[in-house]
Amino acid sequence: MRMNALLLACLLPLCAQAADDAPWTYNFYLENDLFTQTDQNYTNGVRFSAVSPDIDNFLYDPRLPSWVRGVNDWFEPLYPVPESHIDEVRRNIVLTLGQQIFTPEDIDRTTLDLNDRPYSAWLYGGVGYHAKTRNQLNSVELNLGIVGPAALGQEAQDIVHELRGFDKFQGWDNQINNEPGLQLVYEHKTRSRSESHPSGFGADLIWHAGASLGNIATYANLGAELRAGWHLPDDFGTSALRPGGDNSAPGRKDPRRNGSWGLHGFISLDGRWVLQDIFLDGNTWRDSHSVDKKPLVGEAAIGVSTIFDRWKMSFARVHRSREFDGQSQGHSYGSLAVSYNY
Repeated sequence: MRMNALLLACLLPLCAQAADDAPWTYNFYLENDLFTQTDQNYTNGVRFSAVSPDIDNFLYDPRLPSWVRGVNDWFEPLYPVPESHIDEVRRNIVLTLGQQIFTPEDIDRTTLDLNDRPYSAWLYGGVGYHAKTRNQLNSVELNLGIVGPAALGQEAQDIVHELRGFDKFQGWDNQINNEPGLQLVYEHKTRSRSESHPSGFGADLIWHAGASLGNIATYANLGAELRAGWHLPDDFGTSALRPGGDNSAPGRKDPRRNGSWGLHGFISLDGRWVLQDIFLDGNTWRDSHSVDKKPLVGEAAIGVSTIFDRWKMSFARVHRSREFDGQSQGHSYGSLAVSYNY
């Protein structure tokens, strides 16, 4: 977290110098399986993020330390852009703070259940870097945090259950041990868009492919999102709370830029080839409870999104396939996203 704070201190003054007509985008994501009347597996996720306005080559600014300017040189090879489009590239910084909570199925059991997933939580902060053209977006995201009791998963879940009058999970003493977490994520998105009808009705298809590396999760993923409706947002999708998902900063033709409205439905798919998942494999350097994970995991979501003035609000129902041996069936949860441009 210290590295994040230092980088933010260097970058925020520059981000604030963006043009007045290019607002920051503030996002709040909430995912919870109570939306689908369950309370197990991936049971809760919350994330706050801020996406800077479009900024040109801010990392080359001479007021920055040389080591910060060097970051641009490291990341530029990840952003292949045709020479004819090089002047169209816009960049954003993404700042995030989030938590995810995972629990087994039996709420009353106090002893370890060897056939079910471990209790675990992940508390993290992140810095992301976006480079985009009209129809392509490349993202690099670095998340740093902690898993284990220090991630405050039990405390967060107990507060919510107490407020809503629900029974509390009794097995948190069996959660995985404290461990620093690191996750480096890369994702590429390409958008193809149909011509809009005079009524404002249109559709687009957004493909994505990426990978994650670190002790939190190591995987490769591939997927797509289909959107159709009136006055589609000029962004790169309505993502669930997954790494690389902060892509809702409005482009220059977005309805939010002129206080207009929009309404669309969407269907998204994402498939992962998983090599490491600390929430199933347990601690990296210490013995802890673990289960045999499935190497291939898929997610499908269907939802609706609306734009009004500077707000964008979306809700989706997400279904995830079985993640480990012994899991009786896949898992469903609800995903709520609210964005505001200011």
